[in-house]
Amino acid sequence: MLSSQPADFGPPSAPPLASLRELSLPMHTRRRSAVGEAFGRGRGKKSRTEGIVPSSISPIEHSTRLFTLKQRLEETPPWLISTILHLLLLLTLALISTSSGEIGNILLTIRQAGDQATSELVEFTIAPSELDELPTEDPWGTDSWETDPWETEVNVDIEPLEAVKALDLVSVSVTSEFVVAPFASPSAKKLPSTNAASMFRGRTGAMKQRLLKAAGGTQATEDAVSLGLEWLKRQQLQDGRWSLMGPYTDGAQSENNVSATAMAMLAFMGAGSTHRSGQYKKELWQSVRWLVKQQDRQGFMAAQAGDHEKMYAQAQAMIALCELYAMTGDSWIRPYAQASCDFACRAQSPEGGWRYRPRFDSDTSVTGWFVMGLKSGEAAGLKVDRYIWPKVAKYLDSVSAKPENDYYSAVGYSYKVGDVATPSMTAEGLLCRQYMGLPRNTLGMRQGLGALADNHPIDYREPNVYYWYYATQSLHHFGGPLWTKWNDKLKVELPAKQEMRGRERGSWSPQHDAWGRHAGRLYTTCFSLYCLEVYYRHMPLYDPNEET
Repeated sequence: MLSSQPADFGPPSAPPLASLRELSLPMHTRRRSAVGEAFGRGRGKKSRTEGIVPSSISPIEHSTRLFTLKQRLEETPPWLISTILHLLLLLTLALISTSSGEIGNILLTIRQAGDQATSELVEFTIAPSELDELPTEDPWGTDSWETDPWETEVNVDIEPLEAVKALDLVSVSVTSEFVVAPFASPSAKKLPSTNAASMFRGRTGAMKQRLLKAAGGTQATEDAVSLGLEWLKRQQLQDGRWSLMGPYTDGAQSENNVSATAMAMLAFMGAGSTHRSGQYKKELWQSVRWLVKQQDRQGFMAAQAGDHEKMYAQAQAMIALCELYAMTGDSWIRPYAQASCDFACRAQSPEGGWRYRPRFDSDTSVTGWFVMGLKSGEAAGLKVDRYIWPKVAKYLDSVSAKPENDYYSAVGYSYKVGDVATPSMTAEGLLCRQYMGLPRNTLGMRQGLGALADNHPIDYREPNVYYWYYATQSLHHFGGPLWTKWNDKLKVELPAKQEMRGRERGSWSPQHDAWGRHAGRLYTTCFSLYCLEVYYRHMPLYDPNEET
């Protein structure tokens, strides 16, 4: 049987994060053309005769010299004077208009008109901006927080689930030497990456309504999401962040602002809002500005979190930035999202996963968050080292049960190598496998998800929103009768347990939850919202009518 949770697992507490060496920005080499040399000579030391007339020079000689200078100026070709003036104008405009965060060179080609035109290349280096120099005002106006006028409710004819096309996957051939028998299939060595245009397109408009109805969402689930988001809105602090400890009741035992802020942002984005549009664009605008200010030059954002919480928070923040960039294409977010992906790739351990310290060891819990972050980065069109995926597959193979074990262990995943399989880690491991391209008809997936739905359904006598979060996602992607069975309880029990009165109206109590006492009310509320947004939060990965 799958044990309820691993002894060594839980949100948050290991050795301090290993410090990584500070990156230095590249220095650009200046090159001078003939025109550049002319400018250089003009900026030298002052002439000894500048501004005075030496006594040894007669007034006639002085007048003659002034006449000669005037004559030379008059003989200067007009094109050269025009070129110099335009060059100065372009430089001024470039210095004024270069956007924050951009680093690069301006290349200007200067050419003389005529039959014997020659081209001269002049390179001017713009000094890099500091990472924390951000827009200081909302570019869309402080009085524009209401829903955009073109965002209207659309009544559509709901199509059956089979009419909703599953997310396309682009296969990348890699070799894994550690494919465990329950997961083996002719295509088990194909590790696809998500289609950049599709992963998040179900969160708004008519597609959202289609997915909600087709996957079994109800008005009650949507009402619960709305109440939960309003509660989150009320908890945002003045500088744009959220806290795990308050101002609400039943806060966490320790603070982690980066994790709290990323989790809240993901809840708002899952329902379709961004910092540019939607009901909660003001909250997201304030929070993303706070979040990117936490990032250092390594791409790391969770320096202030507790030791065991740093990498959880980092991965959650990476997901938030990558999703926000994918949904908006807002160019100023891209370097921050890319830096977080770069950090994740560098921090992968030799085992193939991630844990509390970069490049040190691995566990399935932290690894799952980084897999989702990097897949979100791929969906956003960011650069992700493709060689990390065979290593992740190797790690997942090492924590999956061997085929000779009993029914449950044969299809399960453990927290670390050598541990027993648990429902939480099995759900998380299978979700990673799904995003890495494991076919739906694989024996291990069918049996693993079947064990979760049949033997570990949602049960508020033993609440565990962390497990429910991963099981809900993996079963939703799988679809079919297993998803229907799971969702029949999900759509009833989660809304029923939501606080409906008092100052905490819209939230979920952390009491009695497996990790709620440690992580607090904001944690249980965000994870409950993710479960209720599952119908449209990510596009389905599989066709639910595929033969299994």
